[in-house]
Amino acid sequence: MLSKTYSFGISGLDVFVVTIEVDVSNGMPSTTIVGLPDDAIRESKERIRSALKNSGFTFPARRITINLSPADIRKEGPAFDLAMALGILASTGQIDIPDIGRYAFLGELSLDGNIQPVRGSLPIAIALKRKQTDALDFKGLLLPRANAEEAALSHYDRVFPVSHLKDAINFLYNPASIKAVKIDTEMLFKIPVTDMDFADVKGQSFAKRGLEIAAAGGHNVLMIGPPGSGKSMLAKRLPTILPEMTLEESLETTQIHSIAGQTLKTGIIRQRPFRSPHHTTSDVAIVGGGSIPRPGEVSLSHHGILFLDELPEFQRDVLESLRQPLEDHFVTVTRAARSTKFPSKFMLVCTMNPCPCGFLTEPKKECHCSTQQVERYKSRISGPLLDRIDIHLEVPSLPSDDLLSKVRKGEPSSDIRGRVMAARKIQNNRFVLFPTKANSQMSHKDVEIHCPLNQLCHDLMKQAIDQLGLSARSYDKILKISRTIADLEGQADLKPGHILEAIQYRSLDRSWKS
Repeated sequence: MLSKTYSFGISGLDVFVVTIEVDVSNGMPSTTIVGLPDDAIRESKERIRSALKNSGFTFPARRITINLSPADIRKEGPAFDLAMALGILASTGQIDIPDIGRYAFLGELSLDGNIQPVRGSLPIAIALKRKQTDALDFKGLLLPRANAEEAALSHYDRVFPVSHLKDAINFLYNPASIKAVKIDTEMLFKIPVTDMDFADVKGQSFAKRGLEIAAAGGHNVLMIGPPGSGKSMLAKRLPTILPEMTLEESLETTQIHSIAGQTLKTGIIRQRPFRSPHHTTSDVAIVGGGSIPRPGEVSLSHHGILFLDELPEFQRDVLESLRQPLEDHFVTVTRAARSTKFPSKFMLVCTMNPCPCGFLTEPKKECHCSTQQVERYKSRISGPLLDRIDIHLEVPSLPSDDLLSKVRKGEPSSDIRGRVMAARKIQNNRFVLFPTKANSQMSHKDVEIHCPLNQLCHDLMKQAIDQLGLSARSYDKILKISRTIADLEGQADLKPGHILEAIQYRSLDRSWKS
């Protein structure tokens, strides 16, 4: 007897319906799963066998063929267990539910019949909400209880949580037995999510000003200073002055984390991501990939911050792999069968020491590095990557008075965020008809339109280009930073002061060549 149930697969960020056809016939007892399954799916027959037995059903001692359609797309993960188990029960007549084909099923089965959480429930629910499911009009989505709140973020009103195989069967006989999950997303955003504050940072007024400008315009930042000067502390507090995430941004980011299987503990992503991979991380882990493409750190940082501590310690190929996502704001992973595109609109925040020992710029500590060692250390960061980092901040060691002070003299994050959001509002109005959302994302043509120079500013830029040997990209970066500084001051036109301050934040354009 043949039965059909439905589930979903994920390829990159795309969701597709998987039709699960189960045929049970006479013959030597065997279970064959076809349709490009991975190892986790092939092993599902053993999980299903025990789950059915321990739930009071019978696993048939007959020839079972299970087809996962479409057969030309690779399937992965244990999310099809529940749908396959129900298909076997329907094919053997152990359940008789005419509407079984009107529901979609997700869930991994434990040996005792309990249903375990799976990856990707949010993008699947969003696809159902938008009716992007090959015109199939499902009456609802049955999925593990642990995934229910995440799926409900989509505002799809037919998400039904189940904890056990028997729960799913009881619901199919009596749909009133389980209520659909609903969630108030607005309330979620009212919950405080961090106790970090810029007021905790002593001194470092120059670095704080640079990070405020970076947050206001979405600019990439490199902080250079000796060990213990507060570079990491500053970086970790940068999310507290960024604009709060919109619901649209939050859902988009949560989808990526859901596909990576990282939302079971965090739920909806309410605060901008702050990803800090170790310097031994591979290029695939950074940009994404694998035999079945998964999002990497640059995509998990989408709408947030990718923090690379001790930048020169990362492998050269890892750093060079950042160039394309920094420029295009997405990553394309190409495999023989298909290409997958992951969004990667993030702020890159990096730190490094001025030399291998870290004390080159310290007046009270002796640096033991030779000139060759310092140059070799600097050369680990290529010019093209450095050009893509907008703001360079020197972070010196704290004076003893600042270090020993017990008074929190720093400005709180809430005040800085207020100015940042005011500047972002100006940018939103400026780019309302364009895909650009922040000054850092302006193209060269946008820079020409929105950053016109009067004669005095033109002369300043000419002098900077001649003396510093700025590249065309560095020239654009200075104008973008100047535009952000002007926005923070509420100024429509660029002024010499804006240009001069922006040039300060390109310190490596002069020191890297010296």
